[in-house]
Amino acid sequence: MKAALAALALLAAPVVAQAAPCTGPVCNFDTLAPYFARLAAAGDGRGMPPVHIVQIGDSHTAGDALTGAWRDLLQARWGSGGRGVLPPGRPYDGYLTRGVTAAMSPGWSIAATFGKASSEPRPPLGLTSYSLTSLRPGAAMGLTADPAMLFDRVTLCAIAGPAAGTLAVQIGTGNEQRLDFAADTVVPRCQTIRSATLQFTLSVTALDRPVTITSWATFQDDGGVALSNLGVVGAQLVHFGRTDDALLAEELKAYTPDLIVLAFGTNEGFAPRFDGDAYEATLRAQIDRLRTLSGAAPILLLGPPDALSRNPALRTNAPGMAIGCAGSLFAPPALDRVRAVQRKVAGDLGIAFWDWQARMGGPCTAARWVAAVPPLMRPDHVHFRTSGGATLARLLQDDLDRAMQDQ
Repeated sequence: MKAALAALALLAAPVVAQAAPCTGPVCNFDTLAPYFARLAAAGDGRGMPPVHIVQIGDSHTAGDALTGAWRDLLQARWGSGGRGVLPPGRPYDGYLTRGVTAAMSPGWSIAATFGKASSEPRPPLGLTSYSLTSLRPGAAMGLTADPAMLFDRVTLCAIAGPAAGTLAVQIGTGNEQRLDFAADTVVPRCQTIRSATLQFTLSVTALDRPVTITSWATFQDDGGVALSNLGVVGAQLVHFGRTDDALLAEELKAYTPDLIVLAFGTNEGFAPRFDGDAYEATLRAQIDRLRTLSGAAPILLLGPPDALSRNPALRTNAPGMAIGCAGSLFAPPALDRVRAVQRKVAGDLGIAFWDWQARMGGPCTAARWVAAVPPLMRPDHVHFRTSGGATLARLLQDDLDRAMQDQ
């Protein structure tokens, strides 16, 4: 028993990253040792917070095809830790919330890092890349959890300040609680409410002066796993740089991720022009920022998937040749440049990297995945169907399982 505990303690110790070339579809998974140690104990963590994975990315993350299936796999094996962190309310049309249903009344102003809600001036933005500000008393938002996503802990993050108001929060049929965000100065503030029993409904109502909500989360504190998918449709990593340091630090402190997954790159690869030097600088800066603000949580970098286009303007969006596939389909050369930069940075900084394209089957796989029966990708040859997400989740988790066994 003492030997097992000593081994677990060693496994959980901080990993000193060593610069090394990143080759092959999987790199530096040994740096995920602290996450593996937490996961190994998740099934026996009764009464303890769940293992928490936070994935930040673009539409692949927002759509929850890969992350949703990965969440299902993890929770089936280690137990449900709840739904995790979500953007508040319903921040855009077509917003998907697998495992929970989100609702929102009129009376909210929406701000985002990218898209039609991204124009300045905008309030501070945090992990979710969205902020919602109440415009009148009575503006409300709510959440209803599926049976597998019941919760006993709610965290809500907002911007406190001299002009900030109060929110009424009700969990299930319990007593209404009031969260006051008045403060002498403008500062981010996360507040947590706990329930003695599992609940499935949450409502938040603005009572008086405006309040800017940046995120909310539901967890079940009984071990298990929670996986938060925080994606913005169409976004690039540079847009995540529009988030606020102080707010990110407050949210990361409140949500304590055991693993941060960065999943950008597709939109960079489909941009009209790709600047590799600028992208590398952005990638290094954001990895360093997340490491610093999270307290050095392990980071897993996902390369972009295999994705194809018929737009001739993208054949020359970066140095190199476009890879021709079936018919007029091709892979824009910038996609391969994105992967090359990610590999270089992962090797230099000693962070984990997973080659999404390679694990799909290599160049031009997207054409086969679209033609598969049943199809695994959508006809745009970029986005994934639910069945494709499930396939990807198994591939990713298989690689993580092998790395965990090797520890």
